[in-house]
Amino acid sequence: MSRFNKEKVMPRYFAIAVVLTLIGLAVVFKAGYTMTVGRSYWEVVADRLKSDSDSVRPDRGNILSSDGQLLASSIPEYMIFMDFQPGDREDTAWTHKRDSVYYSKLDSLCNGLHDIFPDWTAEKFKERLEEGHKKQLKDGTAGARHWKIYPKRISYNTYCEVLQLPYFNLPKNKYGFHAEPFVARRRPFGSLAERTIGDIRSFEGGKDTARFGIELTYDSILRGQVGIRRKQKVLNRMVPFTVKSPVAGADIVTTIDVGMQDLAEQALIEELKKWEASMGVVILMEVKTGNVKAIVNMRRGADGEYYERFNDAISYRCEPGSVFKVASFLVAFDDGVIDTTYTIDTGCGIMQMHGAKMKDHNWHRGGYGVINAARTLEVSSNIGVSYVIDKFYGKNPTKYVEGLYRVGIGQDLKLPIVGYAPPKIRMPNTKTTKRSDYWSKTTLPWMSIGYETQIAPINTVTFYNAIANNGKMMRPRFVEKIVKDGQVIYETKPEVIKERIAKPQAVKMMQTVLRHVVSQGLGKRAGSHSFQVSGKTGTAQVAKAGGYKSGVVDYWLSFCGYFPSDNPQYSCIVCLKKSGLPASGGAMSGAVFHNISEGVMAKSLKLRVEDARDSLSVFIPDVKGGNTKNAKYVLEHLGIHTGEMKFEAAKTAPHQMPNTIGMGARDAVYAVEKQGIKARVKGKGRVVRQSIAPGSHLKDGMICTLELN
Repeated sequence: MSRFNKEKVMPRYFAIAVVLTLIGLAVVFKAGYTMTVGRSYWEVVADRLKSDSDSVRPDRGNILSSDGQLLASSIPEYMIFMDFQPGDREDTAWTHKRDSVYYSKLDSLCNGLHDIFPDWTAEKFKERLEEGHKKQLKDGTAGARHWKIYPKRISYNTYCEVLQLPYFNLPKNKYGFHAEPFVARRRPFGSLAERTIGDIRSFEGGKDTARFGIELTYDSILRGQVGIRRKQKVLNRMVPFTVKSPVAGADIVTTIDVGMQDLAEQALIEELKKWEASMGVVILMEVKTGNVKAIVNMRRGADGEYYERFNDAISYRCEPGSVFKVASFLVAFDDGVIDTTYTIDTGCGIMQMHGAKMKDHNWHRGGYGVINAARTLEVSSNIGVSYVIDKFYGKNPTKYVEGLYRVGIGQDLKLPIVGYAPPKIRMPNTKTTKRSDYWSKTTLPWMSIGYETQIAPINTVTFYNAIANNGKMMRPRFVEKIVKDGQVIYETKPEVIKERIAKPQAVKMMQTVLRHVVSQGLGKRAGSHSFQVSGKTGTAQVAKAGGYKSGVVDYWLSFCGYFPSDNPQYSCIVCLKKSGLPASGGAMSGAVFHNISEGVMAKSLKLRVEDARDSLSVFIPDVKGGNTKNAKYVLEHLGIHTGEMKFEAAKTAPHQMPNTIGMGARDAVYAVEKQGIKARVKGKGRVVRQSIAPGSHLKDGMICTLELN
């Protein structure tokens, strides 16, 4: 390029550079101005835009049982309020008109509220409303614009009833009645499997937080995706429009069986009350799949009743006691150091173990003397088990502990439930600063009988389930599938943790021993006359802050096993914690196991009605007075033709209490509410008691409580 051209181009580049520099300075100046002088203005704009946008909560997914029954569901609830300053406060003529309408309908309004909410009198409602009205007249405070009429949330059906009352049925923007909606999480079966299902804590403003259980573990799936709604001014009115639609949460189908869960809970609570125990756990598992069909966690409250407060079944690690002896002997069977015929001299029931006394439960009666390995487990001999393990593994305790992990009793199950605590089984020769973790000569013999280890009930029952399953260990499963809009979007499969916990011969030997523990050992109380049961008892002292000799001793009583022995369908563990004697895992926990196993097996029987008929008799069941349409439906499906049958409803005079004793819940509620009063149901089964005597004269607003059993 020539010198002339260069001199011509340079001023042009310089001009462009100057312009760009000025633009940059302008941008910097404008940004600085916006951040300082214009900051307050833009904050107001941002707040306005923010206030014009609302999040739209999606419907939370349901939690269901394995047979499709609702275990947890979201339902709308409402808080009802009164605005005593609707419309223009300066319009005195309109205010006087509104007040005249209010006072003309006040008495009938309060009477109507009392009919819907019998726990408050009409006078109390009137006093409450007048308090809010006077507050507005006195100082016009904002509180009177959102005056709570009733302190509790109400259901949608009740809200619809309130809307029909005088004055409340007038336009809310003129007369002031309004409601604040909430989404409440409800469990139709109450506290059944509460700690496993989980809970939601709701806060004002529509926020909620999952607290524990499946609700917390699968919160992101159940919660769905929040939508966005904005408001736009159209013809001087703010009109909402949806920017992003909410996406409802998916449903979680669990492995829980409501019938089995209820059976296990009732059986456990009955035994807890009988012995005034402080705590109890039950886990019922399906052998082939690992599906948890029932899981119960009970602790005694200050009032003496039992409640689900913690998921102890998966989180309460303790010294398991004699149920652990099965793992110790399975290690020995698998290593081939003993078999069921190996004999042990247990002496008089007391034996010195490295300077400490090991005792059998019958030491004061002279002990068991010489017994074989099978009989050792049948009678749960501490000396027999500890002698074998100390003799064959005393010089190499690491081999024994490795064997415990090999057979699966120390397996970390990696459960998808928040709060699970994996087992703690010490390994010898491990560097540690904790005194409780030191390995001494007495550690091995005491560990072999269920002390000096920390194991939750879920790990113990999983181990026994593997024995029932011929050595195949299944991971406990709590969720079967995830469903969205009726379609399965994800299905969990039964998962094998270990294909084989021990050699087949060792597992077969243990299966035989466990069957004999129940048929001819200490586990007889858990047995059944209808089918064979296999399992092992456990009774362990629970150490307190002052050690085992600090006063009254607590006991951890357990029975773990499976049924029926010849073709195992279910495994189950029952644990009780109580203070003082008597204390017997076989008698106490075994009794609960017996009731559960018999109930489950009876439930699984599939009998046809035709098989029970007497060909020489007429098969017509008793039909109680109730909903005749439903009665006809049932009879037709039983093969009983109702075409020529005459159904007469129970004759009850108007405003007279009917007799519902013996009826099912649905028929009883039908009969009661047909008379114009409300019915409340407690329990399950048939009506055994009603709070209002049959034949009593009924008044509007009365409530009859029906107790079922």
